[in-house]
Amino acid sequence: MQSARRLSLPFAALFILCAPAFAGSTPQAHTAQAKIRQIMHRLGEAEQPRGVAISPDGTQLAWTIHRDKHTDRVEVASFDGSHVRQVELPKTFKNCKARDASFSPDGKHLAFLSNCGNGKKHEAQRDIYLVDTTAAKLTAHRLTHLNGYVHDLTWTPDGKQFGILYVNGDTHRIGATAASKARVGVIGVSGVQHQQMAIVDIPTGKAHTVTPYGLFVYEYSWSPDGRQLAYAAAPPPGANNWWIAKLYTQRLGNKHAHMILDPEKVSGSLHGLQIALPRFSPDGKKIALIGGLMSDQGATGGDIYVVPADGGAPLNVTAGIHITPSWLAWTASDRLLVSSIAGGSSRVSLFTLNDGHATGTQLFTVDAAIGDGKAASAIALSKADNAFAFVHSTFSQAPEIYVGRFALRDGQPQSIAAAPHAVSRFNAGIKPLWGKAVSVEWTNEGHDVAGWLLFPAHYDPHKTYPMIVYVHGGPSWAVRPRWPGVGYGGAPLSALGYFVLFPNPRGSFGQGEKFAQAVRRDMGYGDLRDILAGVDAVEKKYPVDDQRLGLTGWSYGGFMSMFAPTQTHRFKAVVAGAGLSDWKSYYGENSIDQWMIPFFGASVYDAPKVYAKSSAINFIKNAKAPTLIVVGSRDKECPAPQSFEEWRALRAMHVPTELVVYAGEGHHFEKPADRRDVLERALAWFQKYIGTGGA
Repeated sequence: MQSARRLSLPFAALFILCAPAFAGSTPQAHTAQAKIRQIMHRLGEAEQPRGVAISPDGTQLAWTIHRDKHTDRVEVASFDGSHVRQVELPKTFKNCKARDASFSPDGKHLAFLSNCGNGKKHEAQRDIYLVDTTAAKLTAHRLTHLNGYVHDLTWTPDGKQFGILYVNGDTHRIGATAASKARVGVIGVSGVQHQQMAIVDIPTGKAHTVTPYGLFVYEYSWSPDGRQLAYAAAPPPGANNWWIAKLYTQRLGNKHAHMILDPEKVSGSLHGLQIALPRFSPDGKKIALIGGLMSDQGATGGDIYVVPADGGAPLNVTAGIHITPSWLAWTASDRLLVSSIAGGSSRVSLFTLNDGHATGTQLFTVDAAIGDGKAASAIALSKADNAFAFVHSTFSQAPEIYVGRFALRDGQPQSIAAAPHAVSRFNAGIKPLWGKAVSVEWTNEGHDVAGWLLFPAHYDPHKTYPMIVYVHGGPSWAVRPRWPGVGYGGAPLSALGYFVLFPNPRGSFGQGEKFAQAVRRDMGYGDLRDILAGVDAVEKKYPVDDQRLGLTGWSYGGFMSMFAPTQTHRFKAVVAGAGLSDWKSYYGENSIDQWMIPFFGASVYDAPKVYAKSSAINFIKNAKAPTLIVVGSRDKECPAPQSFEEWRALRAMHVPTELVVYAGEGHHFEKPADRRDVLERALAWFQKYIGTGGA
């Protein structure tokens, strides 16, 4: 890994350390620095549950939680949150991480992954640990001695083995948002990771791969009898080819995979799109999955498709719905429990299949982000499907474990018997330093659009305030209320005196697949018009100074922060994080060019004009807004050269600009010092060009 120093540009000063963001600053700036330290401390105070599991009989919970600066803990409790017991982990070193906790089918054991004892780096080897939950003392025993990156731990249905996703011999984190390794050697050949599904024998701890070496497996599930797998896979490299993954089944003991669905070759609404979360039905005859236009693996959303387990045409059973399914689980061979993004909220529903169509019944909706730590929007279910749990957070409430119960009829969830409620108090004493959040809705060009508005801290309705528009990544994703992580984001900006608007414009999840696909071949146009209409709607209702509007975002939000100022002059200051300025050059620079074809309709070589029309660099003479640009030096999703291009072009246009490249960082920054530095620089930038606080 490179050093953590930040490099200041231009090239003549490439190896000179950056001055602090507030160097030579005024007393007001020193006050701002103190405020930022307070905000970062508050964000760092929150204990972070990384996931939750529920025992098959619904009587116990288990969770992994980051409870201090050095290590994760694994804890087991009763369903109501009482009688919490800590699992004893090896104390070889302090930097322990844990994930994927899950109960055995009989509820007598708990398994999880941990890197305890295997090194001090975040890439340290994970192994499987096993705990006897019936023992008086919960002591974790290391089962495996693996050599490679491992995740997605599951029990086989009979409880005699484990399944894992495994990259033999390489512990580097998988995924497009992880920092890239040095791109040297024979590109596309050297250092290519092969992720296979492996089975671990519990008595011996030995692992053996079962899926073909030539297929990179992204997600998998067991058939009810445990004799067959369903998985989404594509040839390596894995960071790039998730967007062209196909659905396979494979019988254990058979080395050959059976491809049953290729989205590129099917007709209908799934053609050319992505697939995720394949799940066998209880009778083993069908596989349900989510298919749609998705930006990244893990950011799942689309329609629900059902395909025969032995192959056949996929059937879209949720065509035309106005929410976005994000996770699913079978409760019977004709029923699916589905967690969806609904506007800017989270909704759990029961869908009943009948004659090729699914009828949904809403069970509950919460204005919060939810998940079980394994999949976006997922909930942990008991075997009887009557008890459930998830991690819950909002803008105003730090993460807690929530549980609830379904009322059953004929063994199937029908309604809520006990509404979701908190059973933990990890963060009960932590209050936000930022303002309140309200849901905002507006219409534009026939679209219903939603978003969230954070008020400035210490809001006074008799004053006017600047507002910063924070555009989410994706574009296939949505902002839901969530307690912020440590680093740059909208909540810290609210704490520093700004209104912050989080729009979910066309291209976002939450309004159905048609809305999500409305951005195809139209990047930066329809979605920008939706955003500007949202600004207008907020200004009609709240005291926002239209002459002090800022714009920021990360990833796709970084793109929008570069592109929007070439189309409108309403934004007076911009901070672009990990963005892209030229879709044509980006196509050849990034490590994930496969994601672009579903959004643009063809490759850049076949449709260069479509890419050119959404490239900020082609309209750069229209840009006037002072722009701060930040990016990681090892970002493979939005590579640093894209930020260099934007910075150089703005300098040529004599637009105030600054580029900061963070050594060793990928698309998501890992180092706390770098996260803090981005926030400090962004605040200084917005303060300089649009001010802060009420007037």
